[in-house]
Amino acid sequence: MNKKIKNDTADSLFDAILCLQTREECYSFFEDLCTVNELLSMSQRFEVARMLKNHNTYLEIAEKTGASTATISRVNRSLNYGNDGYDLVLGRMEQKDT
Repeated sequence: MNKKIKNDTADSLFDAILCLQTREECYSFFEDLCTVNELLSMSQRFEVARMLKNHNTYLEIAEKTGASTATISRVNRSLNYGNDGYDLVLGRMEQKDT
């Protein structure tokens, strides 16, 4: 966990997110919280992570998502050297689908 972002305000935000129960509630909350571009950027990074975990090439990912190679590299670095957040969520989503 990054100690630079851990504080009471971030804790409160994450507690709020944990209260959301449906996709529609997520849309409502995140549309109020984020700009359209912020939401699209986060969605794109998440899709890049999913595709990297599925062993897609940078070219395939860039073509499908429109992400730059810099963004793909940044996400790849997080997958390889980050806090395993992507792996945690993607693993849980995979279990849910089975």
